[in-house]
Amino acid sequence: MAQSRLEKIGTIFTRVQGLLRGGAMKTEDKPIWYDVYAAFPPKLEPRFDRPASNEPVRNIFYAEDVVRAKLHKQNKPHETISLFDHKRRTQSQQFVQIYDQLKSQGALDEQRIYETALDLLAEQRQKSEPEAVEEQLQLEEPNKSTLLSDFQEADQQKQQQQQEQQKPQQSKSSKVKQEGVNISSLFKD
Repeated sequence: MAQSRLEKIGTIFTRVQGLLRGGAMKTEDKPIWYDVYAAFPPKLEPRFDRPASNEPVRNIFYAEDVVRAKLHKQNKPHETISLFDHKRRTQSQQFVQIYDQLKSQGALDEQRIYETALDLLAEQRQKSEPEAVEEQLQLEEPNKSTLLSDFQEADQQKQQQQQEQQKPQQSKSSKVKQEGVNISSLFKD
């Protein structure tokens, strides 16, 4: 019933298959991939002694990757990127778009295109900064929350709760005074 876990003896599929047959693993505990592997077995069994294929690994680079790498190496854009904001593009996306537009015109060499794209990006960012600040202020105003305002709000809530708790206690003490017995004065020494 015990199977070997050494990778040289069988594959992971045959080992799981042996555990299922032997009852060491319940059918509801079998891995998700087991049924898929059983239905669509690979052409070549994945064994440890199978020779590796000699196919060269292809470089997956796009034309824009070279330009983007050059931008990040020389200028290092420092910006905060919000992953929730899908409308706004990053600096590198804007730069690549400007670079591609200039390159499609074909009037300048690579270095001139790069420098011109940097200048246009700087102009574009200067124009968009005031608009972005206004948009952000409008979005933040309804639910603007800072640490200080949170503490002040919590303090106000605490004071209100204390006042509400004191009101019932005052009404109880006024009832005691009406009866004519002041308990706190009896235990004073």
